[in-house]
Amino acid sequence: MITISEAAQAHFRKLLEKQPEGTNIRVFVVNPGTPNAECGVSYCPPDAVDPDDQHLPFDGFETLIDPLSAPFLEEASIDFVTDQMGSQLTLKAPNAKMRKVGEDAPLVERIEYVLLSEVNPMLAGHGGKVTLTELTEDGFAILQFGGGCNGCSMVDYTLKEGIEKQLLEKFPNELKGVKDATEHQRGDHSYY
Repeated sequence: MITISEAAQAHFRKLLEKQPEGTNIRVFVVNPGTPNAECGVSYCPPDAVDPDDQHLPFDGFETLIDPLSAPFLEEASIDFVTDQMGSQLTLKAPNAKMRKVGEDAPLVERIEYVLLSEVNPMLAGHGGKVTLTELTEDGFAILQFGGGCNGCSMVDYTLKEGIEKQLLEKFPNELKGVKDATEHQRGDHSYY
């Protein structure tokens, strides 16, 4: 379920030495399965353990996960990185915003999953996002761009060379291509 690097485990052990006996680590998702999902790590004292919590044993401590967060933490990873800028604990949870869907799920759900877990995190760096508005009967995904993508001169390149290539690679026999439903003319609606 959750992978915790050796460096992160050592960091947690060091932090837990200063906590009351029996304190462990809790990993959770606030607003799981929504675009506003946020992941977190906190201390979990013995009196905060719920009988339904999932216990993942690590060397010197346990990681506790509540039942609501668990499906959204599939394939999550925690690392502790030190570089010239300092040290940082990183938590990556690609399924926090949408529960991972199986290969047998309907194509619409699989496309939405890829958009939320892979495409939108890349677009977010530029203030953008994309949503699936329709999957046509002839196999085209109709996408709606928003945020920084609206009015961006690179949107056609992003659509064809980025998103379409990525989706066609993942769904080669099911999807024929992608089309843009967004009106990108400059005006009052533009992001910038």
